[in-house]
Amino acid sequence: YSFLELARYATPWMRHGASLTTLSYLGAVRAIPNYNVMGPAKASLESLVRGLAIELPDFRVNAISSGPLNTLAARGINRFSDIRSEVEERSPLRKLVTPEDVAKTIRFVATEADGITGQTIYVDGGYSVVAGPPFLNEMQG
Repeated sequence: YSFLELARYATPWMRHGASLTTLSYLGAVRAIPNYNVMGPAKASLESLVRGLAIELPDFRVNAISSGPLNTLAARGINRFSDIRSEVEERSPLRKLVTPEDVAKTIRFVATEADGITGQTIYVDGGYSVVAGPPFLNEMQG
């Protein structure tokens, strides 16, 4: 709801073609243990991004879905360190993304991505494309 309010109050002051960007997480589209009510909340947020992209044609509206960042809110998720370990081990880039990685993508979307709107862009080391049980990584080596 706060992103909608932000858009409502900020857009009258923004220049044509400016960018509105919000943060999401993989739990919007996948079942994540202990993520609970945040999954549907993020799914709703990503749907709002798509809707606002249509309703606000003078602006670009996108979401960035980052890998698990060690934030104050994330520390409230039970076994969050296990989630981070899983992502680091199984993502194709075999690393955790940093807040700086996410910030660089937000900057790109805001300053250079004139043809992108209504999208959720994953900045998670590729983890969002991984499927199957963990032992699949062992089969690759």
